[in-house]
Amino acid sequence: MGYHFDGGLAVPRRNHLLQGSVFLLTGLGLVTLYSASYAYARRFFDNGLYFTVRQGLMAVAGLALFALASKAPLDWLRRAVGPLVIGTMFLCALTFVPGVGMLKNGAARWIRIGSWSYQPSELVKLCLPIYLAHIFAKKEDDEHSFVHTVLPPVLITALFFVLIYLQNNFSTAIFIALNALVIFFFAGVKPSFFISAIAMLLPLSSLLILTREHRLTRLMSFIWPDWEPQRAGYQVHSSILSISSGGFWGRGLGQGTRKIASVPEIQSDFIFSSYAEEAGFFGVLLFMLLFGLFAFQGYRSSLKQEDSFARLLGLGLVTMITSQALLNVAVTAGALPATGIPLPFFSAGGSSLATTLLAAGLVVNATGPHGSERGGV
Repeated sequence: MGYHFDGGLAVPRRNHLLQGSVFLLTGLGLVTLYSASYAYARRFFDNGLYFTVRQGLMAVAGLALFALASKAPLDWLRRAVGPLVIGTMFLCALTFVPGVGMLKNGAARWIRIGSWSYQPSELVKLCLPIYLAHIFAKKEDDEHSFVHTVLPPVLITALFFVLIYLQNNFSTAIFIALNALVIFFFAGVKPSFFISAIAMLLPLSSLLILTREHRLTRLMSFIWPDWEPQRAGYQVHSSILSISSGGFWGRGLGQGTRKIASVPEIQSDFIFSSYAEEAGFFGVLLFMLLFGLFAFQGYRSSLKQEDSFARLLGLGLVTMITSQALLNVAVTAGALPATGIPLPFFSAGGSSLATTLLAAGLVVNATGPHGSERGGV
């Protein structure tokens, strides 16, 4: 990471490896999206660049947010925590308003903004770690008090969970809850809390899965892959075949064949299967190395921060991005039941890309020079 000296104190330099991994993942994601989506976009939108252009525009906006977030004083962010939480909840509630919210495949997850759409649950992935880092840093001297320190973040997390679940987005609701638990752990909450939380989440999750036919169907197709292989398990089965067909060297950029018709909506949550088919084993290794570099540098630099807010913010956001990538890859490889979690930097969807780049900018900020001097309010 490197250090320079300022008044006799060792101050960490900007983490260029961390920033470089973000830029490389963004570029690789755009190239992969172009290759994966061209045939589909040309067929359904009469424009092979439909997804690539829209994603490119959001990448430009996201990189601008990245630059801003990487340099803005963190105490500004802490002063805005209240309005950020309230605003995010308001946007989540807008998905239920007729004429504003958009219904797709039975899920009310989007709000309409002109010809564009936005998924507020993506903002929750950013907002909740910011709030949790702030509240735990603010009350770090009273971290063992459940009522004053633990209960407020539990209630806010639960409220976000309910809002997202009501959008028929169970996988994202569980995802943000589990990532919140990671921040609780880094904040030093007592182990007994996690035992209670897991004991509550497991039966609740089981109940919520059983109350929706499509969730139960996904689980059944995961447990028994040969059950309805042409229906519930078709997408995952096709994704596995696409990944395995890449071999060691891959078919080459633009030469994949299964993206054309075999894997439905491959430009979205299953884009990794297209990448693996064309890039092969060595391409997948590059993918893992880039995300591994991002995770290693992010965790390593965050843990060095003396300021609690900067440390928890960096740890929480790095966990959010890397766990999302691992979860998506596990789903496309058939190691986990199908979810609606996109692949960071890769999947089509401006909401996800812009939020991921903004989060990455905050990670760079929290782990950069004078990071420990920015958080106190």
